[in-house]
Amino acid sequence: MNLTSSFSNTFFSISERRDNDNSAAEMAQVPVQTIHRDPQLFYWILIPITVVMILTGILRHYATVLMATTPKKQDLPSIKEQRSLLRGINLRTNANAISTPSFSARKDYLVTAYEAGTFLKEPDKKGQAAPNPMTDPAAMEGMMGMMKGNMAMIVPQTLIMGWINAFFSGFVIIRLPFPLTIKFKSMLQAGVATKDMDPQWMSSISWYVLCIFGLQSVFNYLLGSDNAASQMAQQMGQMGPGAGAQMFGPGVDPYKQFQGEAENLAVLAHQYTLEGVEDRLLATVKV
Repeated sequence: MNLTSSFSNTFFSISERRDNDNSAAEMAQVPVQTIHRDPQLFYWILIPITVVMILTGILRHYATVLMATTPKKQDLPSIKEQRSLLRGINLRTNANAISTPSFSARKDYLVTAYEAGTFLKEPDKKGQAAPNPMTDPAAMEGMMGMMKGNMAMIVPQTLIMGWINAFFSGFVIIRLPFPLTIKFKSMLQAGVATKDMDPQWMSSISWYVLCIFGLQSVFNYLLGSDNAASQMAQQMGQMGPGAGAQMFGPGVDPYKQFQGEAENLAVLAHQYTLEGVEDRLLATVKV
């Protein structure tokens, strides 16, 4: 009798402990938020926004191509002036790839030429104030071309944003398949003012913003890598290494640019990457 009672007490205690563990595990799990949405939202909001963004990018590309003016052929002194400054920038960037004597010879030559104004297109105007870009026809043409490109990018985005705000504002259209922190809530749920919604849900306006920066591969496939449809590519292109070719823009004094590059080369601490490479290699070989 005592054995039966002790066994039953032990069995009930183990069962009660399992129930407590299961209840604690259930309480520890984060509840999955479920929103009952109309399946037609996927076909009438998400797909139209995506298709319109792709078509707008294609139209922007061809409009930019049609409005682009034929670049004028530069004269030899202008090309020499630009390439000479780029030569100093490349030397400073890749200085560690050449030996110390080679770097010193190139640095001394470029610094002396920069300070003397040897590479200037108009050496007689060295040290004078930069001309007013509003009176330079070439500068005015360049600014008009830049304005055309900006208009081809701003006007379609403004119209599409107004269209989405008028017809699709406040809709929750898709749920991302991976968890996100609360910091992504303001970015993914624009236009939906709810505090308790899970950050995985995305609104229609956020999908539009995501399409602006996420359709680069689609435009590369349809239009080629050198296209004018991607807003992100245009913005990054202005900050890339090729931006150095436009450093002699309107109102920029080339002589000051040369002076600044001469100072950068003069104070550069050079260290050859392959110096002592034989000793370093032999030190790693175990005899």
